[in-house]
Amino acid sequence: MTFNKLRPFLMWLFPLAFFTYQFILRLWPGLMMQPIMSRFSVDASQFGLLAALYYYGYAGMQIPVAIMLEKWDARRVVSGFAILCGFAALLFSFTTNWYLACLSRFLIGAGSAVGFLGVSKVVSEWFPASQYSRMISFSFTLGLTGAIYGGRPVNQLIESQGWLPVAFGLSLFAIVLGCSIFLLLRSKPVPANKQAEPCFNRQQFKALLKSPVIWLLALANFMMVGSLEGFADVWGVSYLMTAYHFSKNQAAELMSFIFVGMLAGGPLLALLARRLGNFSVIALSGLGMAAALFWLLSITTLTAFELKLLLFFVGMLCCYQVIVFSAGSELVKPELLGVSVAFLNCINMLGGSFFHTLIGRLMEHEAITQSGKTVYSLNAYQSALSLIPFCALLGVALIAGLAYRISRAVKLQTAAQVL
Repeated sequence: MTFNKLRPFLMWLFPLAFFTYQFILRLWPGLMMQPIMSRFSVDASQFGLLAALYYYGYAGMQIPVAIMLEKWDARRVVSGFAILCGFAALLFSFTTNWYLACLSRFLIGAGSAVGFLGVSKVVSEWFPASQYSRMISFSFTLGLTGAIYGGRPVNQLIESQGWLPVAFGLSLFAIVLGCSIFLLLRSKPVPANKQAEPCFNRQQFKALLKSPVIWLLALANFMMVGSLEGFADVWGVSYLMTAYHFSKNQAAELMSFIFVGMLAGGPLLALLARRLGNFSVIALSGLGMAAALFWLLSITTLTAFELKLLLFFVGMLCCYQVIVFSAGSELVKPELLGVSVAFLNCINMLGGSFFHTLIGRLMEHEAITQSGKTVYSLNAYQSALSLIPFCALLGVALIAGLAYRISRAVKLQTAAQVL
């Protein structure tokens, strides 16, 4: 294979490496819940806010990053945000000031926002349009290894080396990766006779915001995202430790089965969507996640093997988010496709902020004091985390309403003409 054939894959590896890495930083608070609360003398409500700030930063930068990637090359944007992420992680690791910790967590989320968008930009530049879907699928699959190895393996490093050296290593990796991207990543030369495609503008964004069907889809996704961004990302490890008395290593390993399930869920749900339709698959996924979480929270006698199967099942259903983007692409005009993806992902990540903030407050409401220390009982976890399946059912109701609205409005027309 010649270098010219290998070059697109080499260019793809740079944003892919950062996309994979940012999953580790995203899961970091879930492994460090008690040390973080002790270090900054905060309660569960404040810890929930800290976890939520990552998602505020991530969501808030989705559309700005999409615009930057259209105006400038991926090399400058991806490298700049990777370096920002590294320095923010460094600040979070060494500060003892609560407000600086909150700021750094927000900046980590903002820096991570370029992860998937950067991969998408490089793939669209270096690969034929016919290979875009396949390369994005590969990217998600490989990127999820960051989430899988961001659990037990990273926790084992923390226990053997201490969390500060591990945090410093992760921060340094992001900075080195960002510098490498700046030096080595290149944009594919554009033929002189080919006109550059215009980036989306303010008028297009206003048109998108006036679409009730896009808002319904975004809000349904917002309500259903708790299984992944609420439970898997942060609160699941501590729940399993409390409910089953697992060690942190054991709980982190079990939680990784959600991400393993996502590896299989993407292709499976895509196949089902072609047979049953996008909205049917999204609704069934929401019902399945709600049932699985209700079962997980109400029964604390499951074996480790049963937990692995259940969490794997939840992970498969979490891939409904891929179907949401597919459904969104069918609801807008072609020129609004780019901004619609950024908008849906923005609302999706705001769901993480919502769940972390509210779960933290509900936990604090159920907290008890023993020997002068705040203790979070199993009942506190069960009450707070019940928010996730209840919201998933609300999301299913919104999807059902959206499907009914479209079936009435479209009739014999295509869904793309609704907007």
